[in-house]
Amino acid sequence: MLFENDFYILKSKHLMYLYAGWFLENNNIPVIPNTDITYRNKHRIEARYLLKDAGLNVPEVFMGSSKTVKNRFDDSDFPLIIKPVMGSGSRGVRLLDSSEDINEIEDKILYLEKFVFGKHFLAYFIGNEICIYEKIPLKNEHAEVKQVNDTKDIRKVVSKWRDKYNLLFGHLDIIREEDSNKLIIVDPGTFPEFSNWKSEIDPVKSISNLILEEYHLQNETSK
Repeated sequence: MLFENDFYILKSKHLMYLYAGWFLENNNIPVIPNTDITYRNKHRIEARYLLKDAGLNVPEVFMGSSKTVKNRFDDSDFPLIIKPVMGSGSRGVRLLDSSEDINEIEDKILYLEKFVFGKHFLAYFIGNEICIYEKIPLKNEHAEVKQVNDTKDIRKVVSKWRDKYNLLFGHLDIIREEDSNKLIIVDPGTFPEFSNWKSEIDPVKSISNLILEEYHLQNETSK
């Protein structure tokens, strides 16, 4: 039944749909966004390298067993953020205030990020249109946000990310670090809900048109 359609849109980041996407691509049926970039955005280690390759700042990261990690830190190193290696948004993300918090974690291998103090922003982009919001730390994109004016440095970060990987739309979770004023990228996403999108352009229509243009472009290129 999958072969009955000309192309597919990959909205979900669940592995089941990624597997279906890989199957389709192996049978020369386009999937938009492509499964490689979707998977690598979902995999936090790979996403980190994608961000670094785009020339963007990322938080310091630590990985290891709970025992190794606990022996690595003293209380002055906290707070830390624990995140699932596979995932996006705030699901499974916790703030650790001390080494005692690590005792409660059952995962064999831990992925930890240094907590970055500063203002947290959510930056959506659809084509060249960018909407930026201040958000509550550790909350997902559906939480309450406050729209803020576009800034040159945030726009530059979003443009570098979008252009490096030819992304049609997506989002970045960004922190403006308190001490350095640097922009630190803590989470990318290929297909957010756009639940807080506030712009003159209609997100559904704009995204649909971009996907159709990409599909026709891929068709022309493959001929």
